[in-house]
Amino acid sequence: MATLVVVGAQWGDEGKGKIVHFLAKKARYVARYQGGNNAGHTVVVGGKRYALHLIPSGILMKETKNIIGSGVVLSPRAFREEVLGLQKQGINFRQRLFVSFGAHVILPYHILLDGLREDSGRGIGTTKRGIGPCYEDKVARIGIRVCDYLEPETFKKLVVQNLKIRSAELSRLKPLSAIEKEVFADYDLLRRFISPYAKDTSLLLSQAIAAGENILLESAQGAMLDLDFGTYPFVTSSSPIAGGAATGSGISPAAVQFVLGVSKAYTTRVGLGPFPSEMEAKRGDDLREKGREYGTTTGRPRRIGSLDLVQLRHAIRVSGINALAVTKLDTLSNTGSIEVTTAYRWKGKTLTHFPWSRKAQEEAKPVLTRLPGFSGNLESARRFSDLPKAAQDYILWIEKNLNIPIPLVSVGPDLRQTIVRDSSLSSLADFI
Repeated sequence: MATLVVVGAQWGDEGKGKIVHFLAKKARYVARYQGGNNAGHTVVVGGKRYALHLIPSGILMKETKNIIGSGVVLSPRAFREEVLGLQKQGINFRQRLFVSFGAHVILPYHILLDGLREDSGRGIGTTKRGIGPCYEDKVARIGIRVCDYLEPETFKKLVVQNLKIRSAELSRLKPLSAIEKEVFADYDLLRRFISPYAKDTSLLLSQAIAAGENILLESAQGAMLDLDFGTYPFVTSSSPIAGGAATGSGISPAAVQFVLGVSKAYTTRVGLGPFPSEMEAKRGDDLREKGREYGTTTGRPRRIGSLDLVQLRHAIRVSGINALAVTKLDTLSNTGSIEVTTAYRWKGKTLTHFPWSRKAQEEAKPVLTRLPGFSGNLESARRFSDLPKAAQDYILWIEKNLNIPIPLVSVGPDLRQTIVRDSSLSSLADFI
C-alpha cells in the first residue's frame, strides 16, 4: 500500500495529467485536492485526446475510482458539462466518481466578480472562472458547500445572504434580481445531477488507506502558484504544494508516503507575474509552437523560459518532493544548445534561493549555463538508452544539480511515450 502525491514543480501545465494517468493503473483512488475548473490536463490515450478540468486524470483508467476533494471549488455547470462530454467519449462514471460534501460551489456571481476585477485593472491574469471569489467566500465563512447546495432551503437562504453581502460590487454589473434569477435558472437540474456523486470522500479515502489500497493525490496548477509559497500575488487561491494534499482531501498528513514532482524540461507560465528565466521572444516563440504551449482551459499562449534550478529547488523544498518526472524532453530536440538558469543576479548580488521580495522576483536576471543540444525524433524512444547521448546527459545533469532522482522521462503526450528509468523507488514502485 502507498499514498502518493503528484505535484506541479513549476507554474502549472507541467504535464501532471499524463503522469497521473500513467501511474493510475495501479491506484485504487485518484483524488484532486485543490483548484477548480481553471485547471486543465490534456491526456492522450491510443491517439485519442481527452481534456480534463475538474475530473481527476484517473477517470481514464477503467477500474480506478476518482474523487473531487473538499479543497476543490466546483462549478456545477462546468462539472455537468465535463461529465457529459466524457461520457460521449465513452468514459464510464458508474460508481467511479465522487464529489466531497465539503467542496465549495462556484456560482454565477463568483464568475461575474472575477471578470469585474480582471477587466477593471485589478486583475492578475486569471481564467475568469470564479475560482478566486469562491475561495474568498470560503475564507470569509459565507461559502456554499456541496452539502448546502443539495438542500434547496439552505441554498436559497445562503444565496440571498451572499448577494446582499456582495451587492456593492455586483450591482455595478446588473440588478441583483437578475443575478439571483441566473443562479436559480438551472438549479434543480444541476442539483439532481450532482446528488448521486456527492459523498463523504474523506471517509472513503480513510477507509481505503486502512484497507491497504493505493491512493494517488493529484494537484492542479504548480508550486510557484501556491497561495503561500508562490509568486504572490500572482498565484492561485489554494495550496497546490503537497501540504495541501491532506487538508484538501481529508486524510492524515502522516498517510502521505511519497511526493512526485512534475517539471518540464524547460519552464512555462500563463498569465501575469514574475518569470525570471523567461526567454527572449524569438526563441520562446519557436519553442511555444513546437511544444504547442497553449492553455488547455483557455487556449492562452504560455510564456516560455529556460529550466530554472533556483525555482525548482524552492518547489522541491516547500513541497517535500522525493523525485521528479521530467516531461516534454522531445520539445527541446533540434532546437540548438540548451540554456539553464542556475542562479539570479539582482542589485549586484547572486541569488541561489528564490527571493521573497516582489521587486527581486520582477527584476532578477537569470545566470545561464549553456549545455549541448541534441537532435532526432525522441518520440519513439521507450528506454533511456534509446535517447541521444546529449539528451541522456541533460537529464543526468539536472538530476545531479538538483540532487534528486528522475525516475520518469516523458517524450510525448501518449502513455507509451513514458520512459521508466527507475522503478525501484520506495512507494513510487507500487504505482509503476
